[in-house]
Amino acid sequence: MSDLCFLTAVELADRIRRRQVSVTEVVRAHLAQIERVNPRVNAIVTLTAERALDDAAGKDTALARGDAPGPLFGLPIAHKDLVPTKGIRTTLGSPIYRDHVPTVDGLIIERLRAAGAVTLGKTNTPEFGAGSQTFNEVFGRTLNPYDVTKTCGGSSGGAAVALACGMVPIADGSDTGGSLRNPAAFCNVVGLRTAPGRVPAWPREAAWSSLSVQGPMARTVADAALLLSAMAGPDPRSPIAITQPGEMFRRPLERDFRGVRVAWSRDLGGLPIDRRVTAALEPQRKAFETLGCVVEDGEPDLSDAREIFQALRALSFVMRFGTLLAEHRHQIKDTVIWNTEQGLKLTARELGEAEVKRTALYHRVRQFMERHEFLVLPATQVPPFDVTQPYVTEIERVQLPTYIDWMRACSDITVTGLPAISVPGGFTPDGLPVGVQIVGRHQDEWGVLQLAHAFEQATGIGRRRPPVAV
Repeated sequence: MSDLCFLTAVELADRIRRRQVSVTEVVRAHLAQIERVNPRVNAIVTLTAERALDDAAGKDTALARGDAPGPLFGLPIAHKDLVPTKGIRTTLGSPIYRDHVPTVDGLIIERLRAAGAVTLGKTNTPEFGAGSQTFNEVFGRTLNPYDVTKTCGGSSGGAAVALACGMVPIADGSDTGGSLRNPAAFCNVVGLRTAPGRVPAWPREAAWSSLSVQGPMARTVADAALLLSAMAGPDPRSPIAITQPGEMFRRPLERDFRGVRVAWSRDLGGLPIDRRVTAALEPQRKAFETLGCVVEDGEPDLSDAREIFQALRALSFVMRFGTLLAEHRHQIKDTVIWNTEQGLKLTARELGEAEVKRTALYHRVRQFMERHEFLVLPATQVPPFDVTQPYVTEIERVQLPTYIDWMRACSDITVTGLPAISVPGGFTPDGLPVGVQIVGRHQDEWGVLQLAHAFEQATGIGRRRPPVAV
């Protein structure tokens, strides 16, 4: 039964359709894995076992009469504890919402259920998803399965750990400054930051915002593409939704990369990068060359990216938490308070300048990407660090001014609006995972997935399993 837990989602879905295994068997196997492993890592914080088994039984009945609708039919999934799930506790990692049970599903939950997925529960996240280290006062810390003294990253940390440990084959997440990419890198799995509008979001405080996106996480690139096929597609509740249908992501991922230009960046133009990250990723340049890519040193001019991200993130905190701060300040963690207050200090001039600078940055990057179809760089600036440390304050003797500056390898990419994926890229000498980040052209998630898939197949790094799951 436990062997089912490390099949790819693609293969598991195929076996279910062929009736080689029942949905109930699949769900029971994953529930057993959760019971065995979750107490050691604290990835899934709300479990809906009885509901999942009822759903599985219904799906088996449907399967017996030849009815198996949806690309995710019978696949277990867990949802990030930020997205509303009707009838299932959704805390946002905050004491304020400790007992909150939504009366509606988020849009992606509607889509995943319609695609046939079976909900097993909710995955841990930092309070309000703020910060790339998964801990909160409601459920505590989520631990890295490769070394339980280290952080798993965040904010989709519970999802990444659940995947790495075989508790689920697919999981949803979200990303503002790296929350899909960072935990994927720290846990040796795959996380795709989609282009704004690729996965329409609802409900949402600011429907036109392009900073935060939702996207897929999985153990393989093909599984992430399968999940994206169910998440993507237009919806009138999202005014920025891309009109292309999600089905496009179910095509074969194979592609000939001979002659494709790739820009290779070690530090994105001068960011401090831990030498262990550089040492782990440097040999992987050869893997892209082996695929036939023309690999050149370089990166676009991302000057102003930090200033833009800090301003727009602070503004988003005001929109999301301004009222909460006035009413529940004593129940909110210090970094969320600080970030919200930074937003309250912003002037109209500063916000206007941030938008103008973001437009100029977009066009500089667009012109750079006309020559290079992809940009490859580290997904994180450091390897997983001590789980008791809230955030990184120094990298290679460079002091960092805020709690989010250690994630600029991701957040600087966020403001470009380009799709970016973290795929397993290597390990440090002490066995900690390191991710490689592949950035594609405007709204070209398909190209990003194709190159990530080719790299994954060439290296096999993602096949390594964490000790706690063995």
